[in-house]
Amino acid sequence: MDELAAYERRFRAAGLPLLIEDYSASEDIFTRVAPLLAFVAFLEVFGAVDLTWPWWANLLTVLGAIGFLLGAVAAYNARRRRPAFARPDSIGAVELAGFVLLPSLVPLVFNQQPTSALVTALGNIIILLVLWGAVGFGLLSIVRWAAARLVTQLVASIPLVARAVPLLMLFAVVLFLTTEMWQVFAEMDDLALLAICIMLIAIGALFVIGRIPREVEALAREAGTAAPLRRAQRLNVAMVLFVSQSLQVLVVALAVFAFFVVFGMLAIDDGVLDAWLGHRGHDVFFVTLFGVDVHPSHELLRVATAIAALSGLYYAIAVLIDPTYREEFLGEVTGDMKVTFAARSEYLALRAG
Repeated sequence: MDELAAYERRFRAAGLPLLIEDYSASEDIFTRVAPLLAFVAFLEVFGAVDLTWPWWANLLTVLGAIGFLLGAVAAYNARRRRPAFARPDSIGAVELAGFVLLPSLVPLVFNQQPTSALVTALGNIIILLVLWGAVGFGLLSIVRWAAARLVTQLVASIPLVARAVPLLMLFAVVLFLTTEMWQVFAEMDDLALLAICIMLIAIGALFVIGRIPREVEALAREAGTAAPLRRAQRLNVAMVLFVSQSLQVLVVALAVFAFFVVFGMLAIDDGVLDAWLGHRGHDVFFVTLFGVDVHPSHELLRVATAIAALSGLYYAIAVLIDPTYREEFLGEVTGDMKVTFAARSEYLALRAG
């Protein structure tokens, strides 16, 4: 059993928890986050507080709400013949429904707030979905695994970067030095700029997602898995590839953003801004370093953000259509996956024996 547990910890560390046999949401996902769910439910009892009430009324309401939740938990455990406040061994549909519904009943029962009750229920559903994705598919482990290999993956992709970045920077510099770019983005509402960035990120993600299934198939063939991967396991592998590629794109976009913030502070002075925008901009801060005035403006940051988002989209598409990308980037990922899949073969043989 200790050897099996060691293999399972190894799969989790590699961001592939679904390679664990008999992996289930009720026993392996939600039980791990049960303390967090309990803490969230405790915080939500304060949704019954009404600031127009005196403090003692709110105190009694909170205590009553806590008693309501604890009573529901105790009654449920009593029905299952368990200690009143025992931590569940598994969390299934009944327990999850209780997490969604019971805290949402607090503002409805104690303060007649149906809107707050609905928001609480929807918020808890979103929390469960996020935790299911983050814990169930090992998202945090995937990010940690991919981040640890990010530098070597970028080094492996130097030929691609060397081809993509010069053209990218030429296109970005030309955009940066155009009046129209500043007039469009410099004074754009922050929410509108955020919406544009989200749209560009979504487009780039769709390009990456569209390519991933073929890469998973090729990876499984090259790794020579002992047993075919199930659909959920293929999805887990796909998430590893997606996060790895997304981190590369993110690093390039952040580098472009940093470059244009510095370049803009050096090249775009107040006179140029006044000619382009009709004013000298609004400084985020103003300091003097080594005799040089450093004062990035809100307008500069908005334009740099827009160019970084466009550059990220360009790079995401470039790495997908480049014929050498799979050989240069996925080579290391394939090597790591082969080791993990070999461990999976040993793990399956150990379970069968």
